[in-house]
Amino acid sequence: MKLNRRRFLTSTGAIAAGSSLRLRATETSETLNLPVIKELPSLKGRKILFTYGGWKGHEPLESLDLFKPWLEKEGAKVEAFDNLDPYADEAYMKEIDLVIQTFTMGKISGAQEKGLINAVSAGCGLAGWHGGLCDSFRQNTNYQFMTGGQWVAHPGGVIDYRVNVTDHEDPVTSGLSDFDMHSEQYYLHVDPNMKVLATTAFGADHAPWIDGCTMPVAWKKMHGSGRVFYSSLGHVMKDFEVPEALEIMQRGIKWASASKYAPAEAWRKPVY
Repeated sequence: MKLNRRRFLTSTGAIAAGSSLRLRATETSETLNLPVIKELPSLKGRKILFTYGGWKGHEPLESLDLFKPWLEKEGAKVEAFDNLDPYADEAYMKEIDLVIQTFTMGKISGAQEKGLINAVSAGCGLAGWHGGLCDSFRQNTNYQFMTGGQWVAHPGGVIDYRVNVTDHEDPVTSGLSDFDMHSEQYYLHVDPNMKVLATTAFGADHAPWIDGCTMPVAWKKMHGSGRVFYSSLGHVMKDFEVPEALEIMQRGIKWASASKYAPAEAWRKPVY
């Protein structure tokens, strides 16, 4: 099939997120006073498909403006699409090392869903955040089986909450401390068959019956031979001004990019 490519070109001042976010995304761990993790895979030469769209409140276009410069600085080859058509192109998907998707709600065709799941099962990595990956296609349970979670609520809307780093040995979260967010605290239905890296605890202010509930925030999982990484942080791109939130996402992207090149690891570590 012939793909309708819409590669994104940043124009000065075109994105409300502004240059501060673009600079932050391309800064290194050292400049942000975060530890440099040597054992993470390199993105150099990786072929990355970035799909964006769906509900605009999650800033899909702005997310491309934030992450694409960093990916390219790291040496990745990035193609961006404002649609899901590439998923149905079997030959194209075989060339891709990693899919980064930010496509909240919306719908996916049967051929697109099958193509994405088949590609990940065969070893293509998949990474994303917030509703762009785990609130994408609410009717598609096979897709949810792959991602490992589905958003169902964010009690109180945008609130203050704490993220607890629970795995201090995994390269994605090694050296990071607990941190605070002012955003949507995601309540998800999650797969126990995954490695949880960070969690958050809910209080009683907005939904008393979930007081004390511990919920995964960031995780790794496998689907077939494909590495899947997810973080619930990133309701809007300003959330990534929290250095730990950005660092976790960037490290998770690097980890997921190595599906075709690195052996499977011991990864199952649920929180319950």
